[in-house]
Amino acid sequence: MIKPSGKAQNEKELAYVGQEEDGNDVINVLAHYKKRWAKKVAEFQLQKFAQGVEVAVGAFFNGKEFITPIFINFEHKKMFPGDIGPNTGEMGTSAFWCDSNTLFKETLEKMKPALAASGYVGYIDLNCIANVKGIYPLEFTSRFGYPTISLQIEGVSSGWGDFFYALAKGEPFELKTRKGFQICVVVAVPPFPFTDQAAFKKYSEEAVVLFKKQSLDGVHLGDVKLVEGDWVLAGQSGYALILTGSGATMEEAKKQVYRRVENIMIPNMFYRTDISDRWARDSDLLHNWGYLY
Repeated sequence: MIKPSGKAQNEKELAYVGQEEDGNDVINVLAHYKKRWAKKVAEFQLQKFAQGVEVAVGAFFNGKEFITPIFINFEHKKMFPGDIGPNTGEMGTSAFWCDSNTLFKETLEKMKPALAASGYVGYIDLNCIANVKGIYPLEFTSRFGYPTISLQIEGVSSGWGDFFYALAKGEPFELKTRKGFQICVVVAVPPFPFTDQAAFKKYSEEAVVLFKKQSLDGVHLGDVKLVEGDWVLAGQSGYALILTGSGATMEEAKKQVYRRVENIMIPNMFYRTDISDRWARDSDLLHNWGYLY
């Protein structure tokens, strides 16, 4: 995988995951970047490809220890269903809260001494590739994730104010979460995931967010503003809304979140229709490899 560093890391279209075993496609892409993007991409990361399940494990840290339960999540970064198209940052996520397991113990938990020594307080997430041979860490996210924070709001039943107060004071806290699964879906408009002020003005600026039925259940705001009682699109990103849903099973969570998506009407809106579809395969593999126990 090629991933630009520095300011260029926000240029999602420049990230490339190799498809050929001998790496020739990666070599060709690097040659193109050298010719066309040398001034823009001053440095990059070259990551060895590992075949397996992409899974992330996250938890809150109070400066001394992790607060359980932990958060297992599966990001969907490509723009179109079937993981096709440019990287967007994220088009949706499926997740669940659980007690400590092998995935956590073999990765994030090992960071406890370093996090405590630095006085780290907050949420931290580690994205990995897991397969039968082992777990291969990819990158940390040491902040709230987007749309992950909306997904966590869907699954946490504790009061967030009380939780953050205890977290900031370095105190233990009994974080209460929903059983089952949660899913979030990003609803976007042009020019997302790209930056194009002219396209935003033409297709999306001040478009009104409408609801077929007046319900705000599972609705989380992106770049919108309130004008005379209506939500209208603001900014220039095209990142409009995040919809969340829960269920005892992943399938039930999917049905709920897409019912909520279908209640939204925005001109030119788009979203992925397959968030969580990988769960049947991924869960079998992760269980068989012993990482979720």
